[in-house]
Amino acid sequence: MTKSEARERITKLKAEINHHRYLSHVLDKQEISEAALDSLKHELYKLEQLWPDLVTPDSPTQRVAGQPLPGFVKVRHAQPILSIEDAFSLAEVAEWQARNTKLLGEPVAGYFGELKMDGLAVVLTYANGLFTRGATRGDGITGEDVTLNLKTVESIPLRLESSSGPWPPRLDVRGELVITKHELARINKEQQSRGLPLFANPRNLAAGSIRQLDPKVASARKMEFYAFELLTDLGQSTHAEVHGLLRQLGFKTSQHCQELNNLKAIEQYVKWWETKRQTLPYQIDGTVVVVNKIAQERILGSVGKADRWMLAYKFPAEQATTRVREIAVQVGRTGVLTPVALLTPVRLAGTLVSRATLHNEDEVRRLDVRIGDTVIVQKAGDIIPEVVQVLPKLRTGREKVFHLPRTCPACGSKVIQPAGEVARYCSSPRCFAVTREKLYHFVARQAFDIEGLGPKIIDQLLDNGLIKDAADLFDLTAGDLLPLEGWADKSAQNLVQALAQKKPVSLARFIYALGIRHVGRETAEDLANHFGKLDKLRQASVEQLQAVPNVGSVVANSLVEYFANHVNQNFINKLFKLGVQVQTITAKPVGRLAGKIFVLTGTLSSLSRDQARAAIKVQGGKTSESVSRGTSYVVVGENPGSKYNKAQQLRISILNEVEFKRLLKLN
Repeated sequence: MTKSEARERITKLKAEINHHRYLSHVLDKQEISEAALDSLKHELYKLEQLWPDLVTPDSPTQRVAGQPLPGFVKVRHAQPILSIEDAFSLAEVAEWQARNTKLLGEPVAGYFGELKMDGLAVVLTYANGLFTRGATRGDGITGEDVTLNLKTVESIPLRLESSSGPWPPRLDVRGELVITKHELARINKEQQSRGLPLFANPRNLAAGSIRQLDPKVASARKMEFYAFELLTDLGQSTHAEVHGLLRQLGFKTSQHCQELNNLKAIEQYVKWWETKRQTLPYQIDGTVVVVNKIAQERILGSVGKADRWMLAYKFPAEQATTRVREIAVQVGRTGVLTPVALLTPVRLAGTLVSRATLHNEDEVRRLDVRIGDTVIVQKAGDIIPEVVQVLPKLRTGREKVFHLPRTCPACGSKVIQPAGEVARYCSSPRCFAVTREKLYHFVARQAFDIEGLGPKIIDQLLDNGLIKDAADLFDLTAGDLLPLEGWADKSAQNLVQALAQKKPVSLARFIYALGIRHVGRETAEDLANHFGKLDKLRQASVEQLQAVPNVGSVVANSLVEYFANHVNQNFINKLFKLGVQVQTITAKPVGRLAGKIFVLTGTLSSLSRDQARAAIKVQGGKTSESVSRGTSYVVVGENPGSKYNKAQQLRISILNEVEFKRLLKLN
């Protein structure tokens, strides 16, 4: 950037920041988040550091002076440690109050507000006042014994304060293990000096530290424990009393908790910490509001995945501003073209983000994203980076409008747009980008699951002309691999053996591995269970396919079109000639859950999605990706999506992780 360009950019940044300052502080309005505004200020600050002579007295940066063991043993908790229901708006908090008031038959007698610290939840157990065990939350029923590491945390008393005795035979305390921002920076500096990877955020560092087998590692990292719940009855009548008792017992508690009389007080508390959270030494991602009166807590009890008497108000997803350097186009395994914004790297929710999907051309038009634009990005669900807003006032006139290419950027073939679809596709069945993505999909864990065969090796095999499609994998020999860089006798033999072992494949995995448009894992399983044999599926008509549960006209037509294509027919026959054997389903699944349909949403703490699906399938049940009136159960984990809300609307049975495992007898 030249000095002239910097001057132009600084002028525009100052105007944009002052515009939002006026809206926020004078008119009490907000067009962009505090995080996005902070990001603009940071960019201005960096530019002024590079060109100090461009700093003016009216710059927003001048408002503030200065610069700112072999393994762990599983242990069972004395009582279930449930998760907390989330709310993302004050309207949802009001709905929560209305539900509780109806259940109680009387008004809620006040609340208690706490900060939702971004750390690791642990449970401490004391026997006759002596610290005897510390465990992670785990799945809420069972956690890991990390007592030795927790003993290195000096804010955890090894013996309860004598003045608070006599103590019960057993006393359990729940709290959060936290690492400060300052400590994270110190440790990351050490990591960098040693050439080691950096920790993304304090939560990851706390979790990694407390699960070190060597307690000396945990001891070297300064962690703090904040107690917030007493799981043992000591006669407390309110949650405020709980915090007082915890302090008497010798525990550190947050000084920022307070009693809240009504919804207005909750709103003030939430808004205050939403704007002031950056002043805290540790990270928080929201506030927690609990019903203050213990007697009312007991009446409300729990439902689904959480206690009714507790609610977590989550702050908006962390946002930041950055520049769109370029808009690239990716070609997927079905040939779909997806525009991707290549960004000036920006740190977002603890990670460095340099790419964000734009989904399709319609989304690009809706946002009016141009190459060179300043944009606001956030992580959808704190996971997937996305562009949420363009700041057009920061345009210089040199930005470029993006157009999706009319020819495939990979192979040059014509791009087509099927009737009724937003997406556009490469028209060539032989596009090498599509071939590459199809290969990645074919060997993936949910498909053929070829151990040791990842994208890098596939790229190497393609680039050296050893394979042209997935079937060629089963024709490889160790001698083919040895001349390639990085291969030895053992690794070559291992891959060839891994491929041979996966030649017998289930019908569902085979269907999914083909990468047929609109056919996902659940649909593949439905098709396999319905037809039993691949030949029957290949010969099925649209009408016969639509008789399969959850298969509509779009999927049915896609299947008929795929199996009618001579290129696909030749590919399947080639697989058979090379020894691939698709197993026939001789009998429909039976078991105690036969006929039951499950939908999974959110993250389960003790089971992966694959493990949960497998457990359901073993007992004769089925899983589906969508909630309907035919759904038997919706299993809800952390951060559930819209499926949870739809299940509530349709009055479908909702199971939390503990209830789900109990139903499947996995405990």
